[in-house]
Amino acid sequence: MKAKGEFRDRASVEVAVLDALVDRREDGMTVFELRAAVEVDIDTLEDALADLKEDSLIVVESKESRTVVLPDDRVVPDPGEAPTEEESLFDAVRDRLGL
Repeated sequence: MKAKGEFRDRASVEVAVLDALVDRREDGMTVFELRAAVEVDIDTLEDALADLKEDSLIVVESKESRTVVLPDDRVVPDPGEAPTEEESLFDAVRDRLGL
């Protein structure tokens, strides 16, 4: 699943971070998991996280003795929301079925 369309006009690394977090919105992701998912160096990831945090698009929490990053609720699309033009119908159906 991808972040809502209104949050997609950011730097590509920030959009990739938001998309990865939306996919794991319940559990969140550690910085190391995000780095692997987004495939950027740690400095670039830290800059992106700082910008997203400054704009209140992410939340950092301690869960089960680990620190995770979660997307803000307003970034996560509603389950019945129509797919964006960038998202194919196949992707929308796959996400809806949880595949």
